Amino acid sequence: MTPRAATTPASGPAERYDFLVLGSGLAALSFALDCAEHGSVCVLTKRAATDAATHWAQGGVAAVTDPADTFDLHVQDTLVAGAGLCREDVVRTIVSEGPAIIQRLVELGVDFTRRSDGRRFDLGREGGHGVRRILHAADFTGKAIEEALLARVRAHRNIDLFEEMMVVDLITGERVRARTSERHRCYGVYVIDERARKVVTVLGKVTLLATGGAGKVYLYTTNPDVATGDGVAMAWRAGCRVANMEFFQFHPTGLFHAKERTFLISEALRGEGGVLRNLAGEAFMERYHPLKELAPRDIVARSIDAELKRTGDDHAWLDMTHLDGAFLQERFPNIDQRLRALAIDLRHEPIPVVPVAHFLCGGVVVDVDGRTSLDGLLAAGEVACTGLHGANRLASNSLLEAAVGGRRAALTAIRHVREDATRFPRTLPQWNARFTVEPDESVVISQSWDEIRRFMWNYVGIVRSNNRLLRARKRILALREEIRADYWKFRPSQDLIELRNLAQVAELIIESALARQESRGLHFTIDYPDVDDQRFGRDTVLWKGRGA
Repeated sequence: MTPRAATTPASGPAERYDFLVLGSGLAALSFALDCAEHGSVCVLTKRAATDAATHWAQGGVAAVTDPADTFDLHVQDTLVAGAGLCREDVVRTIVSEGPAIIQRLVELGVDFTRRSDGRRFDLGREGGHGVRRILHAADFTGKAIEEALLARVRAHRNIDLFEEMMVVDLITGERVRARTSERHRCYGVYVIDERARKVVTVLGKVTLLATGGAGKVYLYTTNPDVATGDGVAMAWRAGCRVANMEFFQFHPTGLFHAKERTFLISEALRGEGGVLRNLAGEAFMERYHPLKELAPRDIVARSIDAELKRTGDDHAWLDMTHLDGAFLQERFPNIDQRLRALAIDLRHEPIPVVPVAHFLCGGVVVDVDGRTSLDGLLAAGEVACTGLHGANRLASNSLLEAAVGGRRAALTAIRHVREDATRFPRTLPQWNARFTVEPDESVVISQSWDEIRRFMWNYVGIVRSNNRLLRARKRILALREEIRADYWKFRPSQDLIELRNLAQVAELIIESALARQESRGLHFTIDYPDVDDQRFGRDTVLWKGRGA
């Protein structure tokens, strides 16, 4: 175990740890708990620990726990949703470890909803699933998971958890002038300590990226404000491969309301019998897919988008009024309460919904054990591209992937610390802030932020075209140059670093979308409306110095 300098969370992180964790969602916290029995752990999160996508997740965890279900059925549902790009070996591994990971979460204190007998789990069904297999804690599953794991992390003597710590960049062998054999290695991170108002260095024998997704790259999203693609951008700059960035999942049913632009109306409502209608009251999904409301998410989102374009409506209705009101209140207490606060009663009136950006199916390329192409750097959760989701994520497979991915990455990290003779640099690579000044106009950052999110929504959204993508590319290249100049001129701030990352991720999405000259899964373009297995039945892989 690496000895730590005397430190407390109040005084800031130590300089060296065995395990360094970036993020505070399910993948990050489960990894930290597993590794804490084998060395010192530092968890860094850029805002409050609960500001993670896990905490916002409503639906649940997809896993085979019912005798009527099988691994083969879950695998098949995942492969169908993934539209030919899932890695079947990875799918089978993650699905087969589902029951054990559920048991692990229960042991850590997650209280999944059970049936009236108190023994069997109450299983929900969502789009793309052939059977009921979604474990949930009412309709705030992510909150239940986050709170249970976070309580364990805060209490563990070997884990230091630091909030309000914005990571600027990864520290690689090139930065510390390591020997040639160790140049392609991650040693830790530069971090903005918001309280001390300076950039500090934190090193780790192993670093886990568990920074979540990038939904804030779009104007409308269900993601928390922290979802600015930091992990993908940092890994890209460090030379890691990224893949399938064009496959951004738009959730079919975000709440359409002036006061609640990011509230998700869970897919579980459609799983329990909710019907999508246009403003004329017509149930329209039968025109688009035989599974109607239970079709995979990409199909439902495009169907709603097409219906809105056809009718000119601003939104669609999700109608639950034909279902038992008492059941709806018991099954969806969180959604019911939030809607009532907005004067919407789902028992007696339909819910206004519209598709919104929700989940990044691509990310940093990893193997099934979380290894990236950079030694000493692992990734798990939404930031990682494992091959589970392919061209479209099956509902509720994300929390499953985060839990299994965090667990497998922890086992990899523990072996690495035990067996690898990694040496920390003799002198810490300090951040060089010479010749930089304080930002003089914050409006420049907010303007660039708004511009990126708006043209990504309009040009790189649910339905795409070459013309719109090329316009987006032209704008992002110009903005990236402006942001690059500001980055080297001004002292780093959280707003500037997030903008830098957001712009990088936007560029990766645009380039990946231009490279895929077909329509598959979440990527639909009017210029190439058909699937082309011969040319594009593969991942879109990008890395520095080489395109798709």
